Amino acid sequence: MSIEVTQRAAEHIRQALARHGGGVGMRLGVRTSGCSGFKYTVAYAETVGDDDTLIEQHGARVLIDRKSLPFLEGLEVDFVRDGLNERFSFRNPNVTAECGCGESFAVQ
Repeated sequence: MSIEVTQRAAEHIRQALARHGGGVGMRLGVRTSGCSGFKYTVAYAETVGDDDTLIEQHGARVLIDRKSLPFLEGLEVDFVRDGLNERFSFRNPNVTAECGCGESFAVQ
């Protein structure tokens, strides 16, 4: 499993968990949505489930459920700020198409 969490993303995850009042990490997944087929999901993880893969990088923990793993192989998770806007950025080599608004994506 090759998923990279950048230093900026890890810092944001640690700070968000501290503001949230705890948790074991960030839960990252994929669900069916949008015009292209799939959408990333991001949430606080309160526990590690039996079907979770745990990735620890730069002091941050990311949990990914078994169903989402094939869609995320090779993913790089970054955190970007552009003016007043800030968001996670996902660079996924499996993506073959994205919708015009960038909300959803398709894979091979």
